[in-house]
Amino acid sequence: MKKAFIASILLAAFAGTAFAQAQPAPAKPAKPAAKPTKPVKVKNAPAPTKRQAIEEATPTAEPDPSIKLSEAQLAIAKTVQTGEIECELGQKVTIRPMKREGFFFVSRGVNKFIMHPEESRTGAIRLEDTARGALWLQLANKSMLMNQKEGKRLADECKSPAQADYAKNMKAVNLLEPEPTK
Repeated sequence: MKKAFIASILLAAFAGTAFAQAQPAPAKPAKPAAKPTKPVKVKNAPAPTKRQAIEEATPTAEPDPSIKLSEAQLAIAKTVQTGEIECELGQKVTIRPMKREGFFFVSRGVNKFIMHPEESRTGAIRLEDTARGALWLQLANKSMLMNQKEGKRLADECKSPAQADYAKNMKAVNLLEPEPTK
């Protein structure tokens, strides 16, 4: 009887611990939801006034007198096509020669540049406005206006009448036909 009594006491003692292990721990109260935060107001620099924007977009009336053009650059300037040139997406670029030989006023919308020719190893005609980072690239069949500072094209597929004629007469390359033998 002693053995049965001791066994029942041990069983009762261990049953309580076994029961405690079987029950899941009481759930901790959930943390309160995060409080909604107020939007932070960021103070931006004041936008430039219309006058400042126009002054920044409009170049000075005369080109920089420190820029001296070589004979090669003056020869390139004679081949630049001038006038209002139609571009893709209905854009237009206007190029007109300035009083100072070899310099051109190039405009597209609010973008205005004073450009001069630079020599090119590829034979393309390059006009640059180094102060504003603009580049006018003229090929035989098309031209484009680029912003080198931002790395994007401002106007593409620009064609003067002479360039449009040249583009029509370019022979399309058929990649499926073999190369002609020489």
